[in-house]
Amino acid sequence: MPRTIGKVATELNIHVETIRFYERRGLIKQPEKPQNGYRDYPEYTVQRIRFIRRCQGLGFTLDEIRSLLSLDDKPCPQVQNLAVNKLTTVKEKITDLQRLEQALHQLVIQCRDNQDEAHCPIIDTLQAPVQDP
Repeated sequence: MPRTIGKVATELNIHVETIRFYERRGLIKQPEKPQNGYRDYPEYTVQRIRFIRRCQGLGFTLDEIRSLLSLDDKPCPQVQNLAVNKLTTVKEKITDLQRLEQALHQLVIQCRDNQDEAHCPIIDTLQAPVQDP
């Protein structure tokens, strides 16, 4: 019994279109279709899709994943370099999100403490000219 695209999608809890997308992007190869039957996806392809999904879960882009997939037999230093770069990006995003959290927190406090219902401190702040840091 062939391992069809539908069976692989069900097994991995993804949509068939996700698998087709990976095929179009060249991340996985579409198996040959026999004349009288369905394409049979080998275990190697299923493992590769699983790898792609886990990488995406860690925030790697498809281009970064393609780089990971193209590495030779001794990829550890290259993978480490990609992971260090991704970690740096994540830390920068966290810093930006913390700044955003603080700014929104201050706006919420201003709004909560506002006694004048004719204007909103949040809208006033958002409409004010941007000051250079």
